Amino acid sequence: EVQLVESGGGLVQTGGSLRLSCAASGDTLDAYAIGWVRQAPGKEREGVSCISGGDDSTYIANSVKGRFAISFDRATNTVYLQLNSLKSDDTAVYYCNAKRGSTDYWGQGTQVTVSS
Repeated sequence: EVQLVESGGGLVQTGGSLRLSCAASGDTLDAYAIGWVRQAPGKEREGVSCISGGDDSTYIANSVKGRFAISFDRATNTVYLQLNSLKSDDTAVYYCNAKRGSTDYWGQGTQVTVSS
């Protein structure tokens, strides 16, 4: 079983940056697709970005393209989400997800709050 622990969220002003971390234990992420999903109050859950643990191919949602970047550090089995040029619309709880076939693991989430 994979345990995912997110960190790095916080309160930041509009235009600021944060780096979210998703540290995995219990298995290496090489065979997983690892994604970041966010949920804001009153809004649908939104897939933000994901990366293949096998070949590092990535997906970035149009809403964050050019501002967010995902990466995978195999040495530490950690996936990062770099958030730049933050806007108030980016305020949400950000969750890390690791998926392999029908197996799906989630972290507890980390809050990102962008103040204007």
